[in-house]
Amino acid sequence: MEDQLTYEERLKQQQATAKAAILAQCELLAAAGVTFVAVHFDGSGDDGATENAKCYDSDVYAYEGFEPRAHDVAHLQEHFESLVPYGYENDAGGFGDVVLDVRQRKIIVDRNDRFEDYSTSTYEV
Repeated sequence: MEDQLTYEERLKQQQATAKAAILAQCELLAAAGVTFVAVHFDGSGDDGATENAKCYDSDVYAYEGFEPRAHDVAHLQEHFESLVPYGYENDAGGFGDVVLDVRQRKIIVDRNDRFEDYSTSTYEV
């Protein structure tokens, strides 16, 4: 049956599995004093780069706004990467974060796309 699924259907299944695995860790993360877990991604220049998952104990999450907390969540890395938007590295590249708000038991995907605006001129010599 799984062989008959479209790419989009397989992607939805993979993302649902990733979300469930991440959310299942909320109690343990909260007990360790973690308030946010985040993975930053950046796709400038048609190259995709995803940073390692980092934990925070702040009241809000802001990329590079707070120092990460030492807590190992490497086992969740693949699940977070499954939620990074497809094609973020295309064209001028997108960037953003996949963030788990531990207190609210909520996953937020924040994607921003770059736009390059340029004009050309033709000159006769």
